[in-house]
Amino acid sequence: MSGILRLTWRYLCYHRMRTVILLVCLALTFLLPIYLHLLIQAYESGLTKRARETPLVLGPRGNQFELVLRTLYFADSAKIPRGLSLAHQQEIEARRRATVIPMHLEYTARKFPVVGTSLDYFEHRQLRPLEGTPPLVLGDAVLGSEVARALQLGPGDRLLTDQTSLYNIAAEQPLNLRITGVLPPQRTPDDHAVFVDVKTSWVIGGIGHGHDDLEAPENQNQLLGKEEDGALIGSAAVAPYREITQANLSSFHFHGEPKDLPLTALIVIPHDSKSATILKGHYQLSKTVQLLPPVDVVQDLLAIVFKVKRFFDASFALVLAMTSLFLLLVMILTWKLRQRERQTLVRIGCARPTVFWLQLSELTLLLVAGIALALALAWILYAVTRHLQWMPL
Repeated sequence: MSGILRLTWRYLCYHRMRTVILLVCLALTFLLPIYLHLLIQAYESGLTKRARETPLVLGPRGNQFELVLRTLYFADSAKIPRGLSLAHQQEIEARRRATVIPMHLEYTARKFPVVGTSLDYFEHRQLRPLEGTPPLVLGDAVLGSEVARALQLGPGDRLLTDQTSLYNIAAEQPLNLRITGVLPPQRTPDDHAVFVDVKTSWVIGGIGHGHDDLEAPENQNQLLGKEEDGALIGSAAVAPYREITQANLSSFHFHGEPKDLPLTALIVIPHDSKSATILKGHYQLSKTVQLLPPVDVVQDLLAIVFKVKRFFDASFALVLAMTSLFLLLVMILTWKLRQRERQTLVRIGCARPTVFWLQLSELTLLLVAGIALALALAWILYAVTRHLQWMPL
C-alpha cells in the first residue's frame, strides 16, 4: 500500500497545475459551509450565554426582539417606543422581590452606544475596570475595551457625546464626559459600549442640568438683577453646562416627577423562582409594559436563523453535487488519457487491481487534502473575523 501511495503522490506532484486547480475547487466548495457553521455556533453560544445571564427584561409593549436585542446587545435597531420610566423601577423595588437595573439607551459617543445604568450592572456582569474606577459621579464614563482601543482614550481623557440633531440647535447639546476607567476585554457587547450613570444619560437628554454661578465675578455681565426675595435674574446668555466639573457639580438638578424620567428598559433579577413567577403574573395582563425572559426570545430568534441556514445548506449540497460531477468528469477524462500508462504498468508486471487502487488513492488524497485546506482556511477566516461577532447589531 505504501508503494501505491508513493506512486500517487509522485503523479500528483508531477501534474502540479491540475492538482492545484482541483484542490482549490474542492476547498472552495467546503469552505463556506464550514465557516458558516463555525460562525453560527459562535453566535448561538454568545447570544444564549448572555441571555441566560439575564433572567428578565421589562420594557414597553411592542417588538420583543427589538427590546431584548437593544437591552442585552445594545443593537442599533429602531427606537423602542417610550413608556418606561423611573416609576416602573420604583414599583418593582417596592415589592422587594428582585434587584432592578435601569437601562437608558438613546445616545451615542463617536458612534458607540452610551449605556446609562447603575453600579448593579457592573456587579451583575462581573465587570471590573482594568484601570481606573466605575462611573461614581455625574459625568463619569467607563469605556469598553474596543472603544478605548479604537479611540485611543483612557482614564483622565474626555469624550464628547454625539449631537442628537444636526439642524436643530435647540436640541440636546453634547456632553463632555470624563473618562474614569477602561474595562478588560470580555468578548461581549460590553466591549463596544460607553457606560455612564443613568443620571448622566438624563443630563445628556437635557432633563438634568446646572447653571452658571451668577455671583461669580466672571459672570456679572449675565446678571440682569435681583428679585425681592433675593433670587438672581439671569440673561438669555445663561446656558446649561455641557461639561460637569467639581466646580459646577452641585448645581446640577433634575426636573419632573419619577414618571417623567425615561428609561429604555429594566433588567430584573428575581431573588428566587417564586418572586419571578409573581412578577411575571403581575405584568402578564399589562397593556403598557411587558416582562420577558430573554433566553426564550433569543431561542425564537435563533430558530429563524437556523431555518435560513437550512436553505443555505441545501444550496451547498447542490454546489457539492455539481463539484462532485465535475471531479468525476475530470477523473473519467484522466482515465482515458492514461490508458497507455495503465497498459505499460500491466506489461511490466503490475496487477490490474493495483491500477484501480492507484486511481482510487489519487481521488482519496485529493478529497482529504481539499477538506483539510478548507478547514484550515475556514479557521483562519473565523479567527480573523470572530471579533466582529459582538459588534452592535
